[in-house]
Amino acid sequence: MPIHTLYPAERGNLRLSFEYFPPKNDEMETQLFQTVENLAAFNPAFVTMTYGAGGSTKARSLTAVRRMIHEAGFPNTAAHLTCVGAAKDEVDAIVSEFIDGGVRHFVALRGDPQGGIGARYEPFPGGYENAAALVAAIRGRGDFEISVSAYPEKHPESPDVATDIDMLKRKVDSGATRALTQFFFDNNDFERYLERVRRAGITIPVVPGILPINNLTQVSKFAGLCGARIPEVVVARLAHLDESPEERFKEATHIAAEQIVDLARRGIRDFHVYTMNRSPLVAAVCDLVGFERAAPAAAASRAAGAAA
Repeated sequence: MPIHTLYPAERGNLRLSFEYFPPKNDEMETQLFQTVENLAAFNPAFVTMTYGAGGSTKARSLTAVRRMIHEAGFPNTAAHLTCVGAAKDEVDAIVSEFIDGGVRHFVALRGDPQGGIGARYEPFPGGYENAAALVAAIRGRGDFEISVSAYPEKHPESPDVATDIDMLKRKVDSGATRALTQFFFDNNDFERYLERVRRAGITIPVVPGILPINNLTQVSKFAGLCGARIPEVVVARLAHLDESPEERFKEATHIAAEQIVDLARRGIRDFHVYTMNRSPLVAAVCDLVGFERAAPAAAASRAAGAAA
């Protein structure tokens, strides 16, 4: 399906958000904020910063979020938060730290089991039992934006999609304002899921998660852990290009751009892109779709405003 047939007027109505994760060392921190700077040109509606299970990256997450808000010029940075491995008072204290740091948007998640993906999930003693309870607690603190997760191919621990949608409704009833989906590669899966979500009376935005494939082996591993499926047609387009990095990059760019364009033709206007803290492929995808880049002066103004 040709990408160039997406009209400029349609592209102008599309909105982006980007996900980042906190750096583990100085080198990764430099890479993160270079990526943030590179992708700032696409004027994301918001950005998110992940958070390790049980607060394993609490300090790094808080530091990264503060820098995003106060130095990089993203006051709309959303802080991820999970229920895993912490009692309610500890989670509440972390929420307070984020709020004091300028956070006004949270991504509230249950989190992976402490034993790792595939282990049985058990609520932490005295902790929030699930994402709906966490959403309710954050909502009780004020009028924040609260995003939650959604799973077009169902959560790997759920018996069926209906159970997933029931949990999403509980999160919405508790105060969630947006759902960000797990990455997927078959837009028909997303469309069927969205139809079922709407039939369940859920009206909040459901934003598709897009993962450009930098490394097919790595993404295949991620997909296996989270219950996502990589269609054979996608695998076939990339599997033979391991020894041709330039061709692989070009093909991966087209795959992600085609997915966004097809979703846009189906009426979707918001896209949440998993950056993996790297900008080249994400920027190439955005350019190919036709997202406009802000002038360098605008980016400089954003940073100056944050520092003021």
